[in-house]
Amino acid sequence: MYSRNFEELDYRVTPLGALSLRRRRLPPDGEDVFEIKLGDEFLMTSTFTASEIALAELGLADLADTDVDVVVGGLGLGYTAHAVLESDRVRSLLVVEALDAVIDWHESGLLPLGPGLSGDPRCRFVHGDFFALAGSAEGFDADAPGRCFDAVLVDIDHSPEFFLNPQNAAFYEPEGLSRLARRLKPGGVFGLWSNDPPDDAFTERLAAAFGAARAELVTFHNPLQDSAFTQTVYLARTAPEDR
Repeated sequence: MYSRNFEELDYRVTPLGALSLRRRRLPPDGEDVFEIKLGDEFLMTSTFTASEIALAELGLADLADTDVDVVVGGLGLGYTAHAVLESDRVRSLLVVEALDAVIDWHESGLLPLGPGLSGDPRCRFVHGDFFALAGSAEGFDADAPGRCFDAVLVDIDHSPEFFLNPQNAAFYEPEGLSRLARRLKPGGVFGLWSNDPPDDAFTERLAAAFGAARAELVTFHNPLQDSAFTQTVYLARTAPEDR
């Protein structure tokens, strides 16, 4: 389907349901908006990306070192990964994405940030289930089993209580969070995006698993509602190494 103002760029049937990538052109300036839908549900839109970018910026800001190695869980439209690569402190980035269609959209250039991500030698896409890899003995990097990272930043589920797949729920419980903590280096950071307000009980679970945790509010203008909107970035950090 194509018109000057609307185009469905791709449509795929996935294990989670029908996945589509759409482009809309907004009047009056002709700005292109990209949207990913799963069935009738909007997963993400380029209309507002402040919290996805903040996830990267806040997570990296909490790191003390340079030459850091990062994992991003969930590729989406690429804004978190792009913000990670904007930092010259980043040595390597693995982006774990369960849906091969999303990786294809970036590698083929259907999405605006795709060529920059695909062309950056620091960045590698990993097709896999982030939650399964987080709990596995091998971890996120098949080329280096057991590898640990300075930061793991995740934007997949809507919140720690609202999942794309019910099987993801175990990750947000104490045992799942503790397994993820073992994938971090000393002083490493876990960052999590959420569409919901901060949950004190979840922040406490993070602190118990990692050692320290907090919730940061990210407020921005939502043009669809013409009002301020607030989302959450959770940040947890493992204990630094004794020097």
